[in-house]
Amino acid sequence: MRLEVCVDGADGATAAVAGGADRIELCSALELGGLTPSAGLMARAALLPVPVHALIRPRSGNFRYSSAEVATMLADIRAARKAGLAGVVIGAALADGRLDADTLARLRDAADAMSLTLHRVFDLVPDFAEAVDTAVTLGFDRILTSGGAPTAPEGIDALAGICAAAAGRTGIMPGAGIDAGNVGALLEALAVDEVHGSCSVAVAPASSRVAPGFGGDARRETSADKVRALKAAMMRSQAARRER
Repeated sequence: MRLEVCVDGADGATAAVAGGADRIELCSALELGGLTPSAGLMARAALLPVPVHALIRPRSGNFRYSSAEVATMLADIRAARKAGLAGVVIGAALADGRLDADTLARLRDAADAMSLTLHRVFDLVPDFAEAVDTAVTLGFDRILTSGGAPTAPEGIDALAGICAAAAGRTGIMPGAGIDAGNVGALLEALAVDEVHGSCSVAVAPASSRVAPGFGGDARRETSADKVRALKAAMMRSQAARRER
């Protein structure tokens, strides 16, 4: 049972590893849902003792990308591969919400042998089963999803259907709103072997002064204690299943 923790900085990555994360999803600007990390952060994260997958998302907002944005994403994937990261987390959509298979194929080809995760663009598709088939055809190793709900616990019924549609052809990794208090029920209901969490806590600003144009003070930090608690709850659930 593997725990992937999403982080948006070097300190967060260190805390995630200290708490027992099995894999890191590396981002920037998690307050925007996560954007592509810098080349410097990718290079530093490559030194961690666990696999690191970089989110490739050039901007916030929707997942319909222009040709210039696709070119940027291709360059960012090449940078992640050059840095020595184990995988990338990608997604792209058409105007009707279906997966943009042509763009995803180009991104996949740029990733070469890197591990591929389809991000939560999946949660916006009109037909989960069709999107699972597309992801399988494209060769994705896993799909990160909340079942189309704000949180994975709220989307548990849809997640069960997505797992059934995947039928072992690609991994289904529940994510969003998962913590030590609810992961047991999630794992009881779903046949999955990976879980995604942020394991973050709100932190007080160091100063009330922020330069104009640089955003507000609200931010969150990865908590090694929360990572540790979530991983322990996952292990307890797995042990309980083995005993039955």
